Amino acid sequence: MDYFDQVAEAAAFLTTRLRGLAPRVGIVLGSGLGAASDAVADGVRVPYSEIPYFPQSTVEGHTGRIVAGALGGAPTAIMQGRVHFYEGYTPREVTFPLRVLGALGVRAVVLTNAAGGIEQGLQLGQLVALSDHINMMGWNPLTGPNEPRFGFAPGAGLRFFDMTEAYSKRLRALASEAAREEGFELKEGVYLATPGPSFETPAEIRAFRTLGATLVGMSTVPETIVARHMGLEVLGISCVTNLAAGLGATPLSHEEVFETGRKVEARLAGLLARLTPRIDALLGAEAQG
Repeated sequence: MDYFDQVAEAAAFLTTRLRGLAPRVGIVLGSGLGAASDAVADGVRVPYSEIPYFPQSTVEGHTGRIVAGALGGAPTAIMQGRVHFYEGYTPREVTFPLRVLGALGVRAVVLTNAAGGIEQGLQLGQLVALSDHINMMGWNPLTGPNEPRFGFAPGAGLRFFDMTEAYSKRLRALASEAAREEGFELKEGVYLATPGPSFETPAEIRAFRTLGATLVGMSTVPETIVARHMGLEVLGISCVTNLAAGLGATPLSHEEVFETGRKVEARLAGLLARLTPRIDALLGAEAQG
């Protein structure tokens, strides 16, 4: 069975478990950011271990299940936890869940993550919408034969495709408006991805700042590339869970990342509950038109 057929089988399995729910919006929750799944009404919870070919999360703070139901009244599929390259997974395995969301019918994804703050002035717990990214992982998840059957939108599934607007401007505008209504400003920034799992050195952070990065992390970029290959719109939201190496007074640790995420997950959950139905309404209007 080839990769496309594995994705199709996993999506077919989920379709049977979702009891007729047809989400257009998917959400990926990063380290310590799982509270949004608690806001899902009439949720169906499917552990990754039950889904055919699905990779298993091994990192603390990544529960490892799909939660599907109504978020803010909109049908939504939430990945509570992701897998990473540093866990020993291949690029295709890392992005397999995004492929499944696309095959399930999702047409826009909100990718959240815990990130280190590089730009001066960023505060612990601050939410930042991604305007662009820099891939410093040393690999691209699309290396190898192209599979045009993954093109789930007109002009998608191409070998070479445009990444000028990797992160949707109109979804960022919706997110900014929703954040203001929630009582805070959603700043924008550029996310730089490294393979991990070690944190960066102070010299690397200085170099990344010179390149124009304002945030640094170990995820999201491969998912964004694969989502755009499929024709899905992407909104990226980082939670600043630590100041990058050389900018804080204490050594970096995953415990700090996890605990800061836990402190602000309610704010993120409120934002997503307000934002998701607006994204769904936008996609629904286009589907009808």
